[in-house]
Amino acid sequence: MGANGRGSAIGGARVIKRTAEARRSWRGPVLLSCGFRPFFLGAAAWAAIGIALWMPFYAGEIAIPTAFAPTDWHAHEMIYGYGSAVVAGFLLTAIPNWTGRLPVAGWPLAALAALWAAGRAAVFASAAIGWQAAVAIDVAFLAVFAGVAAREVIAGGNRRNLRVVALVLGLAGANAGFHVEAATAGAAAVSARAGLAILVFMILLIGGRVVPSFTRNWLAKRGEAALPAPFGRVDGVVMALSGIALGLWVVDPGQGVAGAALLLAAAGNVWRLCRWRGWSTRSDRLVLVLHAGFLFAALGFAFAGASSLWPDLVPPAVGVHVWAVGAIGTMTLAIMTRASLGHTGRALRASGLTQLLYSAVAVAAAARGAMIFLPGAALLLMSIAAAAWIAAFGGFVAAYGPMLLEWPRRSAS
Repeated sequence: MGANGRGSAIGGARVIKRTAEARRSWRGPVLLSCGFRPFFLGAAAWAAIGIALWMPFYAGEIAIPTAFAPTDWHAHEMIYGYGSAVVAGFLLTAIPNWTGRLPVAGWPLAALAALWAAGRAAVFASAAIGWQAAVAIDVAFLAVFAGVAAREVIAGGNRRNLRVVALVLGLAGANAGFHVEAATAGAAAVSARAGLAILVFMILLIGGRVVPSFTRNWLAKRGEAALPAPFGRVDGVVMALSGIALGLWVVDPGQGVAGAALLLAAAGNVWRLCRWRGWSTRSDRLVLVLHAGFLFAALGFAFAGASSLWPDLVPPAVGVHVWAVGAIGTMTLAIMTRASLGHTGRALRASGLTQLLYSAVAVAAAARGAMIFLPGAALLLMSIAAAAWIAAFGGFVAAYGPMLLEWPRRSAS
């Protein structure tokens, strides 16, 4: 090894030592001991609060000092507010497993969480502070977080996961575009689709690894011979096709080629899911719900594709909400509950209350999709969807908040 290599190794060792010393000396709130704690708690709280505010804001019963129109504020805060927090919580917890480095903790973590919260406040008050100030504050979180994630991945020699960092940077760019598009065009339809597409692709990429992995572990413990199929070349082809389909949908969801690509991607992802033996995990809801979240992602492609080809039969909002409420809502809640249990030293079992949270998200997705086809009952169904969503994420705060605010137990059963 050359001098530069030795210097890098020594420097890396010093960084790890300083990080370990900082972690051992940390005597502050447990909330700042690992990324999943503040970001999962903040994401769930904002998911519930955001929808609780959205309904009267949309109906004109309250005023919010945002520069966004009600629909744009709702879309932005669910995608770039809630979504970015869950992504941060997941990656800050997963990257140490990928790299062998200790997690970002303490005051650096507090600064990241504060930056995310500042973004929520800036968007909320963007009419008062100006959209230019709001975009600078709001986009800063994803930009800084991408830099932190890239540093950890590179320092850990795990460069293949830089693709995830690239998606975070893409989300930051789409977020900036959302502000500019809303300010100049009066609405941010393209940037909303872009942010949603990136989150859906993250589900295909990360969920495509996590779902079969957790399923394999669960089945292997029970001595099952038939295990989920490993990631292969055809999976890569389906991922590429899905990315192309999402890109076409973002640019112009009404074009026929986008519809065809979306339907092909739907079929490909259903095929992937069928190879992971989800039906064998029906007795373990903590694993089964991961398959349900991925299924919603595949169904979103199907509905979006059908809408592109037959818009009179399938309105565009159906696919959007199957993805947003069904896929993202279900998969993120599944990841948050599982990670919170595992990383706080608890048994990986879905309690009755946890299963109710999963059911509530499913009700929200079904009601939100049904209202498109039942315009006479649209207001009632929207209220049901909102109440179920608030119950799911407010319930997460109530049930999982206490465990996120206490030190891990010594062992998990």
